[in-house]
Amino acid sequence: MRAYERFLKYAKIHTTSAEEQGVTPSTPCQWDLARVLVDELKELGLENPGVNEFCVVTAWLSATPGCENAPALGFLAHMDTSPAFSGEHVNPVFHEHYDGGDIPLPKEGRVIKAADFPFLTGMVGKTVITADGSTLLGADDKAGIAEIMTLCERLIRDKLPHGRICVAFTPDEEIGEGADHFDVAAFGAQYAYTVDGDAAGSIEYENFNAAAARVDITGVSVHPGSAKGIMENAILIAQELNALLPPDAVPGRTEGYEGFFHLDALTGTTAAARMDYIIRDHDRAKFEEKKALLQSAAARVRAAHPTAKVELTLQDSYYNMKEQLSGCMHLVDNAKQAARLAGLEPEVKPIRGGTDGARLSYMGLPCPNLGTGGMNFHGPLECVAVEDMDKVVDILTHIVDLYRTRAD
Repeated sequence: MRAYERFLKYAKIHTTSAEEQGVTPSTPCQWDLARVLVDELKELGLENPGVNEFCVVTAWLSATPGCENAPALGFLAHMDTSPAFSGEHVNPVFHEHYDGGDIPLPKEGRVIKAADFPFLTGMVGKTVITADGSTLLGADDKAGIAEIMTLCERLIRDKLPHGRICVAFTPDEEIGEGADHFDVAAFGAQYAYTVDGDAAGSIEYENFNAAAARVDITGVSVHPGSAKGIMENAILIAQELNALLPPDAVPGRTEGYEGFFHLDALTGTTAAARMDYIIRDHDRAKFEEKKALLQSAAARVRAAHPTAKVELTLQDSYYNMKEQLSGCMHLVDNAKQAARLAGLEPEVKPIRGGTDGARLSYMGLPCPNLGTGGMNFHGPLECVAVEDMDKVVDILTHIVDLYRTRAD
């Protein structure tokens, strides 16, 4: 079975995660895909397939004879899709022999415009899969799951020699909780890769340092006709705070290694308002400066409005995995070589986000990230090419082969 065939099945299973639920998985629908994957792992013949109480699916393949001294190698992907856009009732649409032009989607009048997305030139002649325009597609990260499952099938079917292979599929990665209940020691891998990136052949071992911030503002609400000198409008205080942050340090005006403040949500009334930020920077020192700047802005606004209440809650989410991979750059070098063996030129780039691999690297499992072939994640313009998914499976197969003779 080809990877895209598995992907079509997984994409139709609703697995959207949800913020601030206080349970793992954050949504019960993620169990539906977990159970399907456990059954498939059993059918493929992997050892000890199962799902724990936190919806983490794991299984492994023992090393083949002669490869017992190779390092145990892990491959991971996540089951949930982003809560940023609907992932329910996904209807995949095929666009065969893509000609390089705009791709109109059947619903909502949406169009994937070639002028806006230069990566589409690399999909010319291929079969492109999109959603119908009313949902996201779910290639992030069900394409990664499909590719790992297809790798396992290939290793078993073709009796390819390999070291110990460990497989895991996690919930809640999209809300930053995918590694919360991951047991690195029980997983048993010495090194690992997440398969959760975009272009086939892309390799990422640098990611943002990340923090989440919440500002709760309690205003003073009185009748507007007699409000002079008394009213403190919580919404206006929120605007005042945001204006103290650098206007160009936002996602829409940054790229590459540039960090940002992202005001992800602002809700409220005169009486009370809430602001939710995410703070990102690849450089640890600049990351700390950004957190300090937000704390300073909150303090200034608090001082300017003594009868109101301004509370800032700031919490780190994850850190740049580069700091943990400095002694394991063979993971990147072998991924580059594997991409070339698959006929692709590898692209090493920083992640403008994070993956389970970032947290796992700090938990003792060095874990860079590989592309899935999917693009335009977290929205209705998401897409993936059938042929690119095949290439990712080839890359994973070459990585396994490169490690089978390595003795650590």
